[in-house]
Amino acid sequence: MPKTARALLQLPPATLGALEKLGADLAVARLRRKESLRSWAQRLGTTVPTLRRLESGDPSISIGIIASALWLIQRDGELGNLAAPEHDRGALELDVREAVELGRARALAAAQDRLRSSQDEE
Repeated sequence: MPKTARALLQLPPATLGALEKLGADLAVARLRRKESLRSWAQRLGTTVPTLRRLESGDPSISIGIIASALWLIQRDGELGNLAAPEHDRGALELDVREAVELGRARALAAAQDRLRSSQDEE
């Protein structure tokens, strides 16, 4: 039995489901084009067993093979947006929290300055 990377064993169920759907969708794309496993594998530069694993959603398939499969169906342009910073909700939420905290700190400092100024005037 081949050694499995720990990261693959820790994939969330939703991610595994998404990979299975991607594989099934790629299989449908191949079948709609009336391509055999062998011809599609050749076009991908891989083997039929690897293509079968891809189409079954095997998470150990390399990103390069997935990218090539997406290229074959003219969907590889989407790869550039997958991790684009402007779509990174986690980082955006952190940015917003930091901005809110900074705003509160500045408002507090301004209030303290006003209080000091008014006390100095007395």
